[in-house]
Amino acid sequence: MPRLAAAAVARRAGEALRRGALGGLRPLSSLQPSHAASSDEVLVEGKASARCAVLNRPGYLNALTTTMGSRLNKFYESWEDNPDIGFVMMKGSGRAFCAGGDVVRLRELVCEGKMEECQDFFKTLYMFIYFLGTYLKPHVAILDGVTMGGGGGVSIPGTFRIATDRTVFATPEVHIGFHPDAAASFYLSHLTGHVGEYVALTGEKLNGTDMIALGLATHYSMSEHLDLVDDRLANLVTDDPSVIDSSLAQYGDMVYPDKNGIVHRLEVIDKCFSHDTVEEIVDALESEAARLNEEWCTLALKRLKEASPLALKVSLQSIREGRYQTLDECLVREYRMSMNGISKQFSHEFCEGVRARLVDKDLAPKWDPPALEYVTNDMVDAYFAPLGEFEAELKLPTETREAFV
Repeated sequence: MPRLAAAAVARRAGEALRRGALGGLRPLSSLQPSHAASSDEVLVEGKASARCAVLNRPGYLNALTTTMGSRLNKFYESWEDNPDIGFVMMKGSGRAFCAGGDVVRLRELVCEGKMEECQDFFKTLYMFIYFLGTYLKPHVAILDGVTMGGGGGVSIPGTFRIATDRTVFATPEVHIGFHPDAAASFYLSHLTGHVGEYVALTGEKLNGTDMIALGLATHYSMSEHLDLVDDRLANLVTDDPSVIDSSLAQYGDMVYPDKNGIVHRLEVIDKCFSHDTVEEIVDALESEAARLNEEWCTLALKRLKEASPLALKVSLQSIREGRYQTLDECLVREYRMSMNGISKQFSHEFCEGVRARLVDKDLAPKWDPPALEYVTNDMVDAYFAPLGEFEAELKLPTETREAFV
């Protein structure tokens, strides 16, 4: 992952040079007032040569809606074309960066049969993620607080990600009968060894230190020091990724893996999660849990057994396919999987998972099939099947916007 990030930075710098942008920035006022666009779900802060999108649904942990995705697409397109703007930032209001998509609202749409609105949600979000992954200007995401699911999608494909001591990262979709999407099959599959499978199948929560260790984050700052980082960026007039990188390093904090960090588990994770099937992974993890008697291993096994059996098998295949696909290929496939996953054939898993965890909160989902042995290959394959003739596939502007990695 660090090699991929470096390649993206180099490519973006090259694009900036070819466009003749370096040295051509005109400073604005140091800090302009925040203002809301037509929707206050995404606010905008103006800085010397930057713009910052502020996700602003703090009562919902900044969960993404179709409207928010539309606003982000519009803002980012206009900012990329503006020669006065050198780099772009994103942060969240309150105690979260972004908890992912608003799956409670999505469940309501599925139950009401409003499939076109569901399509709009996924298309809008995935289009923005692709736009971010091909952005020609440096991007800085401040992951202060809850960063889950789609929150990773709207940050990790960008240039820089600042984790903090308040960061809680996870892709917990298997526990709501879904699959890690929003480019998760791309960035998780490119992590070291088989830690991507571990994160995807267990929904394990990672802290900011873990994110740095895995390359999911590029910089670290104590939350109480973010004002210093923000002040520095507010006065920075540049579109050079290396200048931004050095500034973030200078005003950030040093961090080292603690004794309970994920780096100390990688050998066991690779041993267990390299197996071909979920059943083999569970068996291997049971053996290691008995041998090691360590809390993290027992907890990982518990999480696997609580997740949707169908979602586990679908997600494992998704991560394995993502390892050999580009960003756009992953997003096109994930869109197909998402639409199939909320179709009549499979919508029970998603609706039941969201009900049990986020609506009724009884934490007692009735999965169908109820166990791994009842999940057939045909069921899994159906998730990856092309959409019907009356349902359009996701079309990304790959001819005009080539993915960096």
